[in-house]
Amino acid sequence: MKARITKSLIKTLEPKDRPYEVIDTQLNGFLIRVQPSGAMTYYFAYRNQEGARKRFRLGVVSSVTPVQARDAAEMCSSQVIRGIDSQERKRELKQEAALKKLRTLNNFLEQQYEPWILTHRKRASETMQTIRNRFDEFMNYSLDEITVLKIEQWRRKKINEGKASTTINRQVAALRSVLSKAVEWDLLEHHPLEKLKPLKVDRTPLVRYLEPEEEKRLFKALDERDEEIKQARERGNLWRKQRGYELKEDLSDFKYADRMTPMIYLSLKTGLRQGEVMSLRWADVYLDHASPYLTVRAEHAKSSKARYLPLSPTAQEVLKHWRSQCDKDAGLVFPSHTGSKLDNVKKAWSSLLKKAQIEKFRWHDMRHDFASKLVMKGVALNTVRELCFHADLNTTLRYAHLAPDHKSDAVALLG
Repeated sequence: MKARITKSLIKTLEPKDRPYEVIDTQLNGFLIRVQPSGAMTYYFAYRNQEGARKRFRLGVVSSVTPVQARDAAEMCSSQVIRGIDSQERKRELKQEAALKKLRTLNNFLEQQYEPWILTHRKRASETMQTIRNRFDEFMNYSLDEITVLKIEQWRRKKINEGKASTTINRQVAALRSVLSKAVEWDLLEHHPLEKLKPLKVDRTPLVRYLEPEEEKRLFKALDERDEEIKQARERGNLWRKQRGYELKEDLSDFKYADRMTPMIYLSLKTGLRQGEVMSLRWADVYLDHASPYLTVRAEHAKSSKARYLPLSPTAQEVLKHWRSQCDKDAGLVFPSHTGSKLDNVKKAWSSLLKKAQIEKFRWHDMRHDFASKLVMKGVALNTVRELCFHADLNTTLRYAHLAPDHKSDAVALLG
């Protein structure tokens, strides 16, 4: 059947026992197919460049008007004239859409980047957590949709929230590394953040260390915390005894109520990073050596090189007391309650600082405190560098201004 496909024609079309088609008399290839159910669908029929018959579905009558269908058919006809296969193009677009969905940041992380980084990088879990937590709003974006403009907007928001430029740069660097791998693995033609410049930061940041009064308050707060935990355990065991429950370990004869006090003392007296303290094993602590020291294994060191650090008298005493009250078969010096490696002590640390009335002092600042106190006592900067295992002397030079009259002493040599 041939007729000009219009709205009025469609109203006259009735379903039959078998499907049938109405071919438009005005536009070659434009047709409407009527099913026995009454459903009607617009199509554009054509031959591709190889001469094969093809059909392109334009839509159903219930949602597409004859005028809209005719416009779409004319577009298909124009593509055929230019040698474009409309059906093949539709299939390609579907494939592109499917690939785009597969290439979202979230899918790329799960299927490719995370397995790689867990195999090749230390602290991979921490890096993945940073990417997922800080860039959660981009997880459903395809990789090429993460543009410089979008990251600029994200950075502006973080700055308005009071985040430090160094922190923002570090987080963006983690994301850039992800996209660099996508380029390396031919999932992206070019790096979408190639032209993004890092935020400017102060290259001589303020070194945070404990003032004498802060140090006193910190140690006092640690003593009070230990005593409070011991008393709470004593009250708890009394309650359990009265009810016939199994008692928990008595802490009254122990110097430390838990791991926090020895962890903090060791950090202040060795300058170890938090991850190094949490990974430390008794097998790497040599308290019985003529000159007691500890080893930071290469796999736990930031430099990926083993470190050997002499222990001060205070550090030795703390570790001896802590070892005396620990499980003799324990591998880790500061294990979690389940015996595994500690994840974090944020809650206890935050509570302790509040009790000691100390502000803006991070756990990592204990490392700065260690280096600062050495410099203030006149220890040579190169020795401080060796004790802190700084790869670059410039890192150690941030403490140079703390040296007692080092400039005055130098010029005094000239007379």
